[in-house]
Amino acid sequence: MKKILGINFGGLKEKTVRMVLSILLITIALFAAVSIYQSRMLTKIVGEAREEQQEKITSISEANMHVMLEGAMAKATSLQAEMADNEFVEVINYIYMMQTMAEGLFANKDKLQPAEVSLPDPALDGTPNVHVLYAEGVDYTKSEYLGIVAHMGDPLLAMLRNSPKLGACYVGLCDGTHFVADVNTANRFDEDGNQIPFPVTERPWYKGAVEADGLYFTGIEPDAFSGEVGITCSIPVHADGKIVGVVGADVTLETMGSFVEISEDEKDAIFIVNDHGQVVLATDDNGVFSVETADEAQDLREIGNQGVADFLEKAYQGTTELTVCEIDGKSYYMEGAPIHTLGWCLFRVLDKELTEQPAQQLLAELDNINFGASDVFNEGRSKTGRSIILMIIAILALGIAGGLFVSGRIVKPVEQMTRSITESSRTGKLFEMQECYRTGDEIQVLAESFDDLSKKTKRYIEDITRITQEKERISTELELARKIQADMLPYIYPAFPDRSEFDIYGTMNPAKEVGGDFYDYFLIDDDHLGMVIADVSGKGVPAALFMMMSKILISNFAMMGGSPAEVLAHTNHTICQNNEEEMFVTAWLGILEISTGKIIAANAGHEYPIIRHGNGEFEVLKDKHGFVLGGLEGMKYTDYEITLEKGSAIFLYTDGATEATNEHNELFGEKRLLRAVNDSHAEDPVELLDSVKNAISEFVGEADQFDDLTMLSIIYGSGNKKKQK
Repeated sequence: MKKILGINFGGLKEKTVRMVLSILLITIALFAAVSIYQSRMLTKIVGEAREEQQEKITSISEANMHVMLEGAMAKATSLQAEMADNEFVEVINYIYMMQTMAEGLFANKDKLQPAEVSLPDPALDGTPNVHVLYAEGVDYTKSEYLGIVAHMGDPLLAMLRNSPKLGACYVGLCDGTHFVADVNTANRFDEDGNQIPFPVTERPWYKGAVEADGLYFTGIEPDAFSGEVGITCSIPVHADGKIVGVVGADVTLETMGSFVEISEDEKDAIFIVNDHGQVVLATDDNGVFSVETADEAQDLREIGNQGVADFLEKAYQGTTELTVCEIDGKSYYMEGAPIHTLGWCLFRVLDKELTEQPAQQLLAELDNINFGASDVFNEGRSKTGRSIILMIIAILALGIAGGLFVSGRIVKPVEQMTRSITESSRTGKLFEMQECYRTGDEIQVLAESFDDLSKKTKRYIEDITRITQEKERISTELELARKIQADMLPYIYPAFPDRSEFDIYGTMNPAKEVGGDFYDYFLIDDDHLGMVIADVSGKGVPAALFMMMSKILISNFAMMGGSPAEVLAHTNHTICQNNEEEMFVTAWLGILEISTGKIIAANAGHEYPIIRHGNGEFEVLKDKHGFVLGGLEGMKYTDYEITLEKGSAIFLYTDGATEATNEHNELFGEKRLLRAVNDSHAEDPVELLDSVKNAISEFVGEADQFDDLTMLSIIYGSGNKKKQK
């Protein structure tokens, strides 16, 4: 740039002035050629500016859209997956509760009189009721199991009434009988009024649960009577060491519709895919993937689209990055997250073409502005040409002044705007409206558009910052809750440094920030030591609150005296008084008479203890289980006795140990746990618990911990010489 008479002169400004002077000084014969040259030059400048604008706007729009979608879709997808996970967890909890009730009834079948059962009554159609179905050739009146499970009639009806998700809940038995709570009875009969046989043991939910010998979800299956499609969750019932039946609950697609609901202004679609890659839930009219029954549905990883297959594999493992996939010739943004409880995943799909519409509209507006400016310029050029032909000499001075004025008014704002856009592209600094852009024409409109876009970008960044701060605050509060919970459990070792008759230690590792497991040990008096380990249904903050209440109740009742069975009965009574959420807790409670080594214990639906007598091998003690605490009012519990000699030990644990799962969905199991305890050869409980935890961690590998892991061990007559931990 050169400076002439105090005016910066160079670039587009210099070219404009020279062009004006040339037009004024050349002959009329050359005017046409000069006009053509000027037209081409300006057309080139406008074209290049337009292309640069389009490139900048397209790149900035795509980058901003990607950032906004990556944050918004990731948060929405993770939240939706967690909500779906919670919905399925509620169904799973009902299933586990039904299994526990059924196995509890079979465990006490000698004390129960068979309950009465009835066949379907068409008059009750549409009203929740319980009735019996049976396979062809089966005499339900001779079933040795049906009268036992019929005691579950009221709880099953309560579940059906309290949960809008459940279409029906039932117990299918191995002898071909089927005890069901449902609102449908009329469709149980054919046109002649005969009850339709129901092959319960051939249903997919029954066979799948038996083959898995654990929790099982079907694909999309039609109901045997109504044809309504849905998913069934089931789990086997064991009695006397064998599977005697399967409990299950139906969740129809209609009741699961809330899992994938979106608002009317959202343009994306939501899909839930099971562990077989089949779509089990989807937003209506999504135009991408459809929901099919299990025998017709395809595995999305095998439809010939490698991009979709790779995306699904990542979604099963964790929250994915924003991914672009080609499906049937169209590009889609996709974001996925796992549903950890089921090993399923949820993902959102947004048509990329929809996200590009704002940028295309902006480019169209800019084209209109540029074309309008070109028309105005061409018209002005024609008038100037005619005036120059008539007044070449007289208008020379005015031409120079006019050239400077035009260059200062048009070129300067454009140059400044170009520099600002270039700096914004390079440094990330937001574009801001300046006084030089207020020209009252299309330049001002363009500048105001960029300024508005920059302000919206700034607001978006501020919103992201605020959301991040809120997330950090919640994390801090959960960490404080975790510390408070940990401080409530005994953690000093040795716990009783002045007592050499025994050595005791426990640990609790929650699956989330706070957990529902707990353990405790405390001296009731100088010669009696109380020990308890328990597992609350559910996880997270609700389970932690229930855990704190249960721990305090058991400890207080134990300190008031009484046997473990009496303590558990009092605790169950207190919990049942105000248990609107229908949570429950399994617990093992033992009271050691320190001077003799005798332990009086009672079990409320908890895992079997593992015991070593003297210097022998650890063995599983198949003690008598009572019902869970908080499950039913008025339950009684049974005391039993264990006598420890010097060197004897007890190892207690929650189901987080036996149900620890590796990357291949294999459970650690009771056999591996028993082998790990025996292989430890630990001389004190600290070494024993550390050795078992290491064995579980090595087995699980990189897989996520989905349940709390709690362990407690006491070694009798071992001394107490370790330093505090």
